[in-house]
Amino acid sequence: MSATAAPSTAAPFSDAMLARFAREVAKYPPDQKQSAVMACLAIVQQERGWVSPDSERAVAAYLGMPAMAVHEVTTFYNMYNQQPVGRFKLNVCTNAPCMFAGGPQALEHLCETLGVQPGETTADGLFTVQGCECLGACGDAPVMLVNDRNMCSFMSNDKLDQLISGLRGAED
Repeated sequence: MSATAAPSTAAPFSDAMLARFAREVAKYPPDQKQSAVMACLAIVQQERGWVSPDSERAVAAYLGMPAMAVHEVTTFYNMYNQQPVGRFKLNVCTNAPCMFAGGPQALEHLCETLGVQPGETTADGLFTVQGCECLGACGDAPVMLVNDRNMCSFMSNDKLDQLISGLRGAED
């Protein structure tokens, strides 16, 4: 890839990213550096917002593993964005306990409110809405995760509307 490629898709990695990779790899025996694949992918996503195919190949080269093995990790876990996402990624749990407590309805409400289908990003690039598997907070159903970091519990339509309003306000 040329040096003029967009930063979100470009590989190879910056010196700062490589230093972060090295810290993760150092946690494992030298012959098991591939064990750092998830941490390296998380670093890519933190820096670039998503994990492009070029980034997968570069992580594979860095760790000395087949590119397909890295791709399998990226596609297995829904925490890795395989395409650009909005500023706020909203994952709504639709697994069994959340399903029975209104998870699918919460996802539908968000999509209707924002004018998108599940998996889509709003035209302003602010929100990406997705259904997801279990977030491990079944007692708080329905639950959602904002930007892979902030868990929101008992998400009624009112709470969803407040969340959207607050996130929009954070952008002003």
